[in-house]
Amino acid sequence: MSLKVGDLIPEFSLSDQTGRLRSNSEFEGSPLVLFFYPKDDTPGCTIEVCGFRDKYDLFKILGANVCGVNNGREDKHFEFSNKNKLQYPLLCDINNSLRREFGVPKFLGILEGRATYVIDSRGIIRHVFEDLLNGPAHIKEAIRVLKEIQN
Repeated sequence: MSLKVGDLIPEFSLSDQTGRLRSNSEFEGSPLVLFFYPKDDTPGCTIEVCGFRDKYDLFKILGANVCGVNNGREDKHFEFSNKNKLQYPLLCDINNSLRREFGVPKFLGILEGRATYVIDSRGIIRHVFEDLLNGPAHIKEAIRVLKEIQN
């Protein structure tokens, strides 16, 4: 079952690229942009994570936290994060449990999908955007929705 707009996000606790345990409760009280991407160090995913990096200051101005999620291990996320100078956590969803809880669809039934969830300060999903091939659109959509939430 996929989570949709209006749903409360499930509780989660995953390590990030530095080994720090991150949970949804850490982000309560401010919006969260949680983006699921297929794989570290692939061209499309690198463009997407760097897009979030390049707009990170705007996300902070809008009061939002940003987290990327895929099934990479800490060491791979650490290397990928350092290589691309990311300022936000990459969560290690090793068994794809969070991906399954959110219901992120697979592309053609085999490839991990790309989805972005904009979550308000109470943990309610305000927007879901899915587009495997257009990573930069995820950043634009998240910013648009965060601005709507503020108004």
